Amino acid sequence: MPPKWLYCDSGLNAMMRKLLQVSVILTALLCGPLFAQDNLNSTQNRTYVQVDPVDMVAVQQGKNAPLQFKFHIRNGYHINSNQPTEPELIPASLGFTPPPDLVIAKVQYPTGEMTSFPFDPTQKLSVYTGDVIVNAVMITQPNAPLGTYTVHGEFKYQACDNNACYPPKKLPVQFDVKVSKSIKKKRATTNAQSPNIHN
Repeated sequence: MPPKWLYCDSGLNAMMRKLLQVSVILTALLCGPLFAQDNLNSTQNRTYVQVDPVDMVAVQQGKNAPLQFKFHIRNGYHINSNQPTEPELIPASLGFTPPPDLVIAKVQYPTGEMTSFPFDPTQKLSVYTGDVIVNAVMITQPNAPLGTYTVHGEFKYQACDNNACYPPKKLPVQFDVKVSKSIKKKRATTNAQSPNIHN
């Protein structure tokens, strides 16, 4: 015969079961939004693209200097190219807010790779994957003040995987520019002999 402490009143058992059910429901109600928020924060804070540091750009007043920006797209993801195939798709774009007397021009993006994805195998989209290089030109005005300046910019993109796209992101980009005095080349003077030879 089982010991007396194993016997429980049926009403007490029912009450315990009810309390357990209420506890489970309360836990789901309270913790569910927290888990969802953690998921959302995880997606928002996730980095899909990284950029290499840019070396200081040295340029003379009134001259030009080439610029190159190298981006790395995380494995398993792609971003829309600068010229997506559909108007509703968000293009990759690189913009700057340079100081006065400095201009960034001729921004050149690579051609996107035409790729189809499982969500619509019949349609190909223009995307970037892996490493992406964007070229540009730094132009200084002839009267640009001498010194070192920091140029700030943003790389805007929308990352997707094979099943879904994620909210657009902005990746900060910055680099330093050193403006030096323009060195004017002196014209070479030659003492050419006159073609008329006097005897």
